[in-house]
Amino acid sequence: MVYGIDPKQVVFTNQARCRDCYRCVRVCPVKAIRIEGGQAFVDAKRCISCGTCVRECPQGAKTYRKDIEKAQQVLTNNKFVAVSLAPSFAGAYEPWQYLRLPAALRRLGFKHVAETAVGAYKVACATTPVITKNDQTYICTACPAVVHYIEKYDQEKLGNLLPVVSPMIAHAKHIKTKYGLEAKVIFIGPCVAKKMEADRREFNGLIDCVLTFDELNEWLKGSHIDLGTCEESSFDEIPAGNSRLFPVEGGALATSSLETNLIDDRLIFVSGFEEIRNVLNTIPRLEKPCVIEPLICPHGCVNGAGMDKEGNVFDRRAKIIKYARTNKPGEPLPEPPLDLTTSFKAQSSGAEVHVNEEDIRVVLEKTGKARKEDQLNCGACGYSSCRDQAVAVVLHMAETDMCIPYMRRLAEQRSDRIIATSPNGIVVLNQALQILNVNPAFLKMFHANESCVGKSISSLVDPDPFEKVVSGQIETFDSVCVHKSVKLVTRQLIYALHAEKQFVGIFISMTPGKVNAERLEKIQDETIQQAEELYQHQIEMAKNFANFLGEYTAKGEQLVQKLMDAVKEEKPPKSP
Repeated sequence: MVYGIDPKQVVFTNQARCRDCYRCVRVCPVKAIRIEGGQAFVDAKRCISCGTCVRECPQGAKTYRKDIEKAQQVLTNNKFVAVSLAPSFAGAYEPWQYLRLPAALRRLGFKHVAETAVGAYKVACATTPVITKNDQTYICTACPAVVHYIEKYDQEKLGNLLPVVSPMIAHAKHIKTKYGLEAKVIFIGPCVAKKMEADRREFNGLIDCVLTFDELNEWLKGSHIDLGTCEESSFDEIPAGNSRLFPVEGGALATSSLETNLIDDRLIFVSGFEEIRNVLNTIPRLEKPCVIEPLICPHGCVNGAGMDKEGNVFDRRAKIIKYARTNKPGEPLPEPPLDLTTSFKAQSSGAEVHVNEEDIRVVLEKTGKARKEDQLNCGACGYSSCRDQAVAVVLHMAETDMCIPYMRRLAEQRSDRIIATSPNGIVVLNQALQILNVNPAFLKMFHANESCVGKSISSLVDPDPFEKVVSGQIETFDSVCVHKSVKLVTRQLIYALHAEKQFVGIFISMTPGKVNAERLEKIQDETIQQAEELYQHQIEMAKNFANFLGEYTAKGEQLVQKLMDAVKEEKPPKSP
């Protein structure tokens, strides 16, 4: 699921697939990945939309904004919609599909189908006079991710950016000049960053939607359009010069009228972020002006994030070069001049926040890296150094839990805490039955202190069970033992750690239970004794009562008899 994503955000995370691997943090050239609760989120303000994380994520958790529905709406709501197809299509499709793509695109509803290379040629033509006129180092601006990087993170190089639009923008301007401003343009290519470029305020209204080749394939499939059933047809315009080579390293300069030579130190062709950053860092030290052609994806646009992952980048490159060589370029036609100039300005990345050294020190101390020698700089967290990761933690872009050595130490400490807080006495011995370690419960049980470490176990308990385990007579010992010296009854478990050549004793106190059992037995005995006494007392009472009752009855009989006799004596005789 994706929550809280800005509609303008290009790259984001599918949280259901994110799996704590930190691969995206490792490969992101500007560290625009924020880790929160183990989940990786893309910080839109920092992101340059290069798509590196999309290409590199092993779980497919990084994705980009899909605009197929938007493209369909553009086609539905407008009469004339043109498609600008990036020249790297020759690397994304097989040769038999090249001449079928125009027909498939027309089936989708496009009225004008042309290669972006048409605009690339115009960019090359606009580039040459700028470079030859000004004696300075220029950075070509066909790659929007490179432009965005400089605007956000290397603003000192803004003046080196070639003030010429990209082929996509140039082609859109060409189409609108030729067919009117009401014409709509949809660009299709391998680049995720083009979505961001199309959203730039200065290009508003030129590009109505950007799709990747992956999106195009999904759209064709959803529309039940099979390239195998499409007829062969040509594009509506044929690009001039070598403009179809723009997607590969050196292609832009090869299209211009500049003489290009791979060993010419005035021309630098570079791809991949690390190489680009190294080249940018050398600009202040260059002895003479040069032209730098950077492509942020390694090996160029043939390795874009919106390209099908099947196949080899070198196979794609070879197909693009073959297509460019075997298809005759068109002749430049006289057309109204286009204003292809542009400018660039600094943008905030959110990374300009000053980080206090004390805050960094606190994080390093927390993770056990306060000393230089403790900073492994292993890169497992995704950051190149422990300090960089600490800075990211302070900026709430990373978490201390990302540090693998730190988490390992925490796990070990948790184990130590479990032992330290266990109510059971634990002792560890070596083969000589000398105490290596004890926990507080053991010390309390046997009225000992830390000074017992290093001494023989016999100084505290009977060593016989340990000797049997150490000698191998028994594998483990488990029995109830009485320790008279400390008035303790324990269940005693002893086992060996063979790899460490150590022996562990665990003492589980049974004394409270034993005392309770004895107390209960005593109460039972007292109760039986008291019951017996009560029984005897009742019998005695019964006997006494019976005797008393018998004696009382006999006396009563005598009194009655005497009374009767007295009555008889007093009774007068009967009259005659």
